[in-house]
Amino acid sequence: MSKSSAHAMTEGNPLKLILKFALPLLLGNIFQQTYNIVDAAIVGQTLGDKALAGVGASSSVQFFILGFCIGLSAGFAVPVAQRFGAGDMGSLRRYVFHSLLLILFFSVVLTLACALNCHNILRLLRTPDDIYDNAYIYLLVIFCGIPFTLLYNTAAGFLRSVGDSRTPFIFLAVSTVANIGLDIYCITVLKLGVFGAAIATVAAQASSGVLCLIYIILKMNFIIPKKEDLTVKSSYFTTLLGMGLPMGMQYSITAVGSMVMQSANNSLGSVYVSGFTAGMKIKQFAMCPFDAIATAVATFSSQNYGAGNIPRIRQGVRIGLITTVSYGIFAGSLMFFFGRTASLLFVSRDSTEVLDASARYLAALGLFFWSLGILSVCRMVVQSLGYSMITIFSGMSEMVARILMSFLAVPVFGYGAICFTDQTAWLSGCLYIVPVYCLCINKIEKMLRSRAEHS
Repeated sequence: MSKSSAHAMTEGNPLKLILKFALPLLLGNIFQQTYNIVDAAIVGQTLGDKALAGVGASSSVQFFILGFCIGLSAGFAVPVAQRFGAGDMGSLRRYVFHSLLLILFFSVVLTLACALNCHNILRLLRTPDDIYDNAYIYLLVIFCGIPFTLLYNTAAGFLRSVGDSRTPFIFLAVSTVANIGLDIYCITVLKLGVFGAAIATVAAQASSGVLCLIYIILKMNFIIPKKEDLTVKSSYFTTLLGMGLPMGMQYSITAVGSMVMQSANNSLGSVYVSGFTAGMKIKQFAMCPFDAIATAVATFSSQNYGAGNIPRIRQGVRIGLITTVSYGIFAGSLMFFFGRTASLLFVSRDSTEVLDASARYLAALGLFFWSLGILSVCRMVVQSLGYSMITIFSGMSEMVARILMSFLAVPVFGYGAICFTDQTAWLSGCLYIVPVYCLCINKIEKMLRSRAEHS
């Protein structure tokens, strides 16, 4: 397969290209969230509130580790997208080869480190004793699936770098259907409880990763490293780690604040843990369009940066911001008015206290949901332009906001403070990342103009 068979975003209508690229991403994100929603729905309705709390009690630390894996893989895909935009297929393949070596290393290290420390992590989160066993089982199995998380996100990242967002979605859809079937079978037939829900999720993630890898081998041969590309060079490792580690740390630093927030919420009791878990599942589902549009704009920006077309990047970013803010206002309104109804997917009607807690969280979230769209687009574009390191500070601002709210506001206002912690973090991140995006794009434009004048 040649480059012409892939999907370059350096020419054509930006809005059409971004939306066409974002649609499979959106559907893929929805299917990926369906993993967790199906787990939570079946666990909550079949095994009860305590089991649901056990699944959700460690969600922040899951995001801490799995988010690092996702960010790492996304960072490794940035140089691939830039080289594709520049038409340099030799360098593209060498980046792919070095990425695979790094992914193998991180798979081993992260899996061992996390699996051996599940007990310490749950105690650090102050997990209530009545849900501890379920939380431990679920977390351990999820951590054992880290290599599959890395496999899928890396392979999918390579495909998206060359403009193919459709194929990863198809494989994710197939694996989600398998996940639903495995969930029902493991929990209701085999009676494996929370362990069965975790096994189903990991198995589904593994299948999507393997399918992406097979597709690349069979159909995307211009990505596959050739014999002459298999020489290890430190410069490629340096570039990849310079992009991947900051993006992985960005997710993890943000998750530190979420872990502190969840620890504060866990201390309020299992009713609020269950309510927060149900609300968070809905929030994660509602966030899917933000991730899809931001990723599409970031890929668009990477390819056009490789092609040296800065005005086109600006145009793409404007499209992304208008789209995400409009969606954020719409989705936030739905969460504000219909949060309690949506929570019935995870919580029985009889659990009125849990439903009240979930509805409070979602109503507060809806007021400022639009701000997450601005944060997502600007941050991912800055990362796609090669400035991953400075985006860490937006994550740090989010982390600090969540920690301050957890330590200062929760002891005074209780669960009410939990309900407004995410929004405080998002607004803090926006105050940093928006001016940073403006500075970065202006700097790149001046640099390219200077090169053109001296060439």
